[in-house]
Amino acid sequence: METVLENKLPTSKPKWLRVKLPIGKKYTELRGLVDKYNLNTICTSGSCPNMGECWGEGTATFMILGNVCTRSCGFCGVKTGRPETVDWDEPEKVARSIKIMNIKHAVITSVDRDDLKDGGSIIWIETVKAIRRMNPNTTLETLIPDFQGIERNLDRIVEANPEVVSHNIETVRRLTREVRIQAKYDRSMEVLRYLKEKGINRTKSGIMLGLGEEEEEVMQTLRDLRAANVDVVTIGQYLQPTKKHLPVKEYITPEQFEKYEKYGLELGFRHVESGALVRSSYKAQKHIL
Repeated sequence: METVLENKLPTSKPKWLRVKLPIGKKYTELRGLVDKYNLNTICTSGSCPNMGECWGEGTATFMILGNVCTRSCGFCGVKTGRPETVDWDEPEKVARSIKIMNIKHAVITSVDRDDLKDGGSIIWIETVKAIRRMNPNTTLETLIPDFQGIERNLDRIVEANPEVVSHNIETVRRLTREVRIQAKYDRSMEVLRYLKEKGINRTKSGIMLGLGEEEEEVMQTLRDLRAANVDVVTIGQYLQPTKKHLPVKEYITPEQFEKYEKYGLELGFRHVESGALVRSSYKAQKHIL
């Protein structure tokens, strides 16, 4: 039986994956602050193709709980291993970074911390509180792990009540065991459903394409997300971080991305961001509307 790992990487990237160099006064100012104060953003460490556009609109993404993950997802470039001790000063550091950069809308994400009894949820809530205290006019999106579906950990996120709570489904049901390994498709759907039922105003999820999924599988995933009352979905092209990661099986055309966007809007999503260079936090500032 053929698996994703057995497929060979297409020979070259198509023209629609070409990235424009970030420019603009706002980008230049933020780049200077990041370098001057040694601030840590996913935008820079992940070499996000949309960094210039997002920074120009006053949006940036920050990762908490270290840079070593307890899970070994086949698509992700974050290191896997034994994470370092929790830095309890981190919430203040992140809040200070947001203040220095004068960020209007911040996206906070993290590695999975299955080594911690609380899954890292206490640091999550302390980070949100610190940002609220130091940056009262900054809106927030929290891009959270599944916390193994443990409700008391999810309840901490609900208590913090950010404007948007996001959790990525990443891929279709059939490919989940290969792509996400320790994660579960149904558990992620239940997490999203639970957050909405508990009163989160705006929930969000994301899908990567090009790992061998079929069109109907993508559409089924979109239907499942709507059934979980998810409001916003992002759909982008998977790109292989290193040769050790899952290979790209297909480069999805702009026309196909447009088809998924149209279908998603017909299903009732408030926002659908669908395109080759779309990432989880792309146009995140408008998803609070």
